[in-house]
Amino acid sequence: MFESVHPNVLTAIICVFAFLVIATVVVLALGRVKPDWSLDEVRQRTRTWWIMAAIFAVGLTLSDISGVVFFGLLSFLALKEYLSIIETRRADRRVLFWAYLAIPLQYYWIGTGWYGMAIIFIPVYMFLFLPLRMIMIGETKGFLRSAGIIQWGLMTTVFCLGHVAMLLTLPSEGNVNGGGAALMFFLVVLTQVNDVAQFLFGKWLGRRKIVPTVSQGKTWAGFIGGACSTVALTFLLGPWLTPFEGWSFAAVGLIIGVGGFVGDVIISAVKRDLNLKDSGSLLPGHGGILDRLDSLMYTAPLFYHFTRYFYY
Repeated sequence: MFESVHPNVLTAIICVFAFLVIATVVVLALGRVKPDWSLDEVRQRTRTWWIMAAIFAVGLTLSDISGVVFFGLLSFLALKEYLSIIETRRADRRVLFWAYLAIPLQYYWIGTGWYGMAIIFIPVYMFLFLPLRMIMIGETKGFLRSAGIIQWGLMTTVFCLGHVAMLLTLPSEGNVNGGGAALMFFLVVLTQVNDVAQFLFGKWLGRRKIVPTVSQGKTWAGFIGGACSTVALTFLLGPWLTPFEGWSFAAVGLIIGVGGFVGDVIISAVKRDLNLKDSGSLLPGHGGILDRLDSLMYTAPLFYHFTRYFYY
């Protein structure tokens, strides 16, 4: 299985598991040294990180198609979770079939490298088709709200998230440091690190809140500290996993740092509107799929199009 994996990608995956080993040991040690500390959530988060890292590593190392299928499944779970927390009309059930059908079609365009269809299928064709299907049902009450809910869900959970898989379809010669798999790894890891860094800096130094009515935990210290950490990590990992050079490192770091923050607060606004703490409970310690993918849904299209425009 590992024969076709670029050495840089394989080494990066090994490093992730090494960090998880260290994190697990630290948590166990804290439990012994500070038995009065409540570490249940931290333990849950660590165990879930192990599972997520293992599944991601398998999907990344098997083949490019396995990576596409893996993110197709994530899109399905994310859309399903999204539609489970937002109330839709009974009449929309017949429309939702077509929304779910858009997932395998979208990932088929991605898997075959059909860039044109992958880019316009959901924003154009599904955007025009779904309202027409709703009209044919004949229910007009709540029409505009339902049309917006369904299309926004498709755009974020399928179209935007699909850009992660689209990295695998970029020509491998464009990135001699590991091809599309290295770019995917780079994006996913930096997006997650940005989330963690913003959380930690916000906890340690956070005073002034950015959007207190949306998220009490988002502070200027967390945002700036997370973005700076992401830029620094881009300079460290970029020459090893990407084709970027010079000013691109800072630009990509800012794209992920700022984009990740925006994605996080957007989903926070959705949950606040619905009076929810988490979008689900599929990932113990983390919440739901949307809680874990919110930042990636925003960083993925920004990162992909920056990379494609300047380096392919």
